Amino acid sequence: MTPGMNMEIDIGLWAAVGFVFAAYAVVGNDALQTLGTFINSNRRLPWWALFLFAATVLVVVFTYGYITNEGDPSFGRLNNTDKYPVIIDPQWYYALPPLVLLVLTRFGIPVSTTFMVLTIFATMGGLYSMLIKSLIGYLVAFVAGGLIYAALAPTLERWFLKTADQQHAPLWVLMQWITTGYLWSVWLMQDFANIYIYLPRGDTASGVARLNPLEAAISVGILVLLLGYTFWNRGGPVQRILKTKTSVSDIRSATIIDFTYATLLFYFKEMNNIPMSTTWVFLGLIAGREFAIATIDKVRAPGDTAKIVGMDAAKALFGLVISVIMAIGLPLAAQALGG
Repeated sequence: MTPGMNMEIDIGLWAAVGFVFAAYAVVGNDALQTLGTFINSNRRLPWWALFLFAATVLVVVFTYGYITNEGDPSFGRLNNTDKYPVIIDPQWYYALPPLVLLVLTRFGIPVSTTFMVLTIFATMGGLYSMLIKSLIGYLVAFVAGGLIYAALAPTLERWFLKTADQQHAPLWVLMQWITTGYLWSVWLMQDFANIYIYLPRGDTASGVARLNPLEAAISVGILVLLLGYTFWNRGGPVQRILKTKTSVSDIRSATIIDFTYATLLFYFKEMNNIPMSTTWVFLGLIAGREFAIATIDKVRAPGDTAKIVGMDAAKALFGLVISVIMAIGLPLAAQALGG
């Protein structure tokens, strides 16, 4: 069965508002994880060149997912309707979580878009599944980052620091662009669910319509526009977190970070279709990396490293708490207000 050829737009007001808020929150907030090192290490290039590359990958990934998943761009992440019920007409309060996420992003807080957006749609079983998988993701990424950089810190990373001001071989530029395309595509397969949960995604059993081609084209156009603004703004305030880390503006270090992160996301994508926080995986990887480099190269005291890592983790936990409070409180507030 292919996506329906109905070309009418049948999306409610609050679904459309929620989609736009979620799209911008996801693109703006998660530029830190997926495109942050790419933006930093290619800051000498015009923003539009970087944007065109990322936009091309986005359109290709969306088109592939839309066609192969019969009109569902979420790559099957929301197929379990017992955990993520199909909500035909979201109410006003469904648009608030991504709006809050937008506000938190302006303060450079690495909040998980998965928890902030999906929690209000999910059942308790869905929330529990996301939480467990995300915790496992953080721990696996932390260990992987620690082990990998314990091996690289005395060799490659030390050499990167010593030769940071030298001209890098063109091969590194090519490798980073390839790696960024790999990372960006895998991440989109994970996080499209956080955006497209607001739009028709259908259910084969119930016969509910899925996203039609016109709706799909408009939604991708909105994503591309918001992505363009993010690149024009060089990632925005959330980039401050990345810039506190060791040597992430070096294109060679950025390539290794992105490849490791992408491979971890690919592993968890293949594990099962349960949505997870890519933010937590990223923070776990960076935390393990920082501890390894700080311990071996003594670039900062262990206590200072623990403070930086702890602050990032605390902000992510803060976002989880806020998302759960909103998921429980907003429906109750809506009932109290009579709508």
